[in-house]
Amino acid sequence: MDSVTTTEDTDEWRKARKRARKPPYVSPALSAAQAGQLKGPRETRTKRRTRARVINLKERNLNMLKNDLILRNPLRLLGHENEAIVPQGGFGAVLARAGVGKTALIVQVALNTMLQQKNVLHVSLNDPVDKVNLWYQEVLNSLAHQYHVRQIKELWESIQMNRFIMTFNVEGFSVPKLEERVKDLTEQQIFNPHMVIIDGLPFDESLRTPLETLKAFSENHRLHLWFTVTTHRHEAPDEDGMPVQLASVADLFDAAIQLQPEGKKIHIRCLKGGPADTDICEQLLDPSTMLIQVPK
Repeated sequence: MDSVTTTEDTDEWRKARKRARKPPYVSPALSAAQAGQLKGPRETRTKRRTRARVINLKERNLNMLKNDLILRNPLRLLGHENEAIVPQGGFGAVLARAGVGKTALIVQVALNTMLQQKNVLHVSLNDPVDKVNLWYQEVLNSLAHQYHVRQIKELWESIQMNRFIMTFNVEGFSVPKLEERVKDLTEQQIFNPHMVIIDGLPFDESLRTPLETLKAFSENHRLHLWFTVTTHRHEAPDEDGMPVQLASVADLFDAAIQLQPEGKKIHIRCLKGGPADTDICEQLLDPSTMLIQVPK
């Protein structure tokens, strides 16, 4: 018996065959996770590798930036590389009258050490933690502006872990207390300093014995130790040109750098430990940025 096909039947079958030839319908409600499963693990691994390459590229750019800033470090402008001006266990001093730029210069030295991924312990006897931290950020911002650095936020985040700020009252500071705190930091693996800065210690005739104890501490821990020393306008230097604050203990120091204002200029002079070429050591500190001026 012959089959009978109506027009309506034919249309329905045509529609059915057309639907069958279409790809499977994916509802908009399907999650991105399902789409990811259809793509398979190979594409997921590719995305991961791409993200890793982006991260590595950022790290490489930051490392290149750090190396560039290290080549421009203030000690190199003074004829020295890195902190080699002060050997392990050695003492260095930055001397100037109040407000001339001692902290700004010593922070530049500290930032150079931090850029090399070495730890700096900053001991402040005058300022609270927030003010010391602000010094670092302002000096780094000035360096970034001077050398046209754009990734200032990323740069700061990558080096600030290499610095630890410790504060004391001047009256409450002693070498045994400092040794105890440093011992706590190192034994608990919180922070192991490479350089120590003591900012604000009064220098007088009674300081020799504490400095000798501190010298032994520095030698035992192989530290590079820097001091800021406040001088006074009315006090004449000794016959060797050394400020009186350092004259009686100068034999304990490997380097001494003095900031001396003359008119609108601030001269940087190496009193001890500087290069033989005095023209190299004679540099200027920019009063507006407190940075060592780059020779033109």
